[in-house]
Amino acid sequence: MSVDTEALLAVLADLHASLARQGNDYSWSPFPDVDAALQEVDELSAAVRAGDPPLLTLRVLFAPTGPIQEVSLSSGWAGEFLVLADRFDAAVAGVALP
Repeated sequence: MSVDTEALLAVLADLHASLARQGNDYSWSPFPDVDAALQEVDELSAAVRAGDPPLLTLRVLFAPTGPIQEVSLSSGWAGEFLVLADRFDAAVAGVALP
């Protein structure tokens, strides 16, 4: 199995949009603010585009009770996070979701 780079980049783009929403609460995450969160997503996206996806870092971000889930729970989009996490898991496994 190999990473589906296009699907992974699509997940990261959607994650970027979710993290950029006004009113997100970053107090329970390791990100000090929206700018730090977006910078990390942008750097990860650049690494994926360069052909060197930092899978361990990405897995930590998308893990249950990980940084992204903490933001989603405190910001009202926990259900959307679960969909993103499923898409992330599929992209990393190189599996297409229905």
